[in-house]
Amino acid sequence: MINGKTLMLALAASVISTTAFALDKVKFGTNWLAQGGHGGYYQAVADGTYEKYGLEVEIVPGGPQVNNRPMLPAGRLDFLMGGNLLLSFDNVRNGIPTTVVAAIYQKDPQALMAHKGSYASFADLAKAPSVLLAKDGQFSYWKWMVDAHGFRDEQVRPYNYNLAQFLQDKQMVQQSYATAEPLYAAEQGAPVDVFLLADQGWSTYASTIETRQQLIEENPELVERFVNASIEGWYNFLYGDRSKAYDAIMAANPEMTKAKLDAEVQQMIDLGIVDSGDTLEKGIGAMSEDRLAAFQKLAVSAGLIDEGAVDIAKVADLRFVNKGTGLDIRKTLAGH
Repeated sequence: MINGKTLMLALAASVISTTAFALDKVKFGTNWLAQGGHGGYYQAVADGTYEKYGLEVEIVPGGPQVNNRPMLPAGRLDFLMGGNLLLSFDNVRNGIPTTVVAAIYQKDPQALMAHKGSYASFADLAKAPSVLLAKDGQFSYWKWMVDAHGFRDEQVRPYNYNLAQFLQDKQMVQQSYATAEPLYAAEQGAPVDVFLLADQGWSTYASTIETRQQLIEENPELVERFVNASIEGWYNFLYGDRSKAYDAIMAANPEMTKAKLDAEVQQMIDLGIVDSGDTLEKGIGAMSEDRLAAFQKLAVSAGLIDEGAVDIAKVADLRFVNKGTGLDIRKTLAGH
């Protein structure tokens, strides 16, 4: 077992030696096309943070025709941007040897949205005539909403990722990603209220960093360097000059614009998606055993996983977070 002191000494030696040796090449896969939600990683590439940590990082975008998830256990990626913990639970349950090493989103951006002023509270949404949901939502967080908040299966209507139905019906409620659909609706003249599921008890982490268990065992200091550099990238992206990251994101995805990125980043900051809760003292990426166990209990209660199906000890490795990495950057840039 590698203790914290040994790991930090190895990290320090590695950082000091980067001027004398070639950079370690790393491939990091995202879960979709380049966007503001990937900003910390593009920031760390663009401003030299990864290089400072002795890394040459290639970001491999996901997309409509690209599924990066199987590329991690296959060894074609070194790190992967994960989703929420349900995907990590599935990996453990199916014997796929990948492990979460950081949780960049403290709050899952999954939300419901309604036309501005149509519903006073999240509880009122359970009385809505219709809720537009895609299949993934129906078989994940919706089960929890039925179990914990009194929503009814009769409310569900299929969501095809087109806002037309929602825009035409003031009583319609639909699923949304807090940094996407609410902004698209506003662009079309329909201001909305956003009800973040995380604020109602949906306690999963999201946008995790995953790696292979083999890499953790064989090269933990490489994992440490990648996690630390990514955390610093996120602080610089959220609170510093993010112009170079914007340029890199727009080069990778020409559909993005500065205005879209500004709106997305502001939404992440306003909703506390990345920097809130435990991160205020432990740094971005923070995780806790209690919260992992609590979400496992929630998933069992909602019928999302079976009791005893997931060994929670195999889901995440907390060695690489909770050390206050980057708090000095936030204090310098944001004053707190």
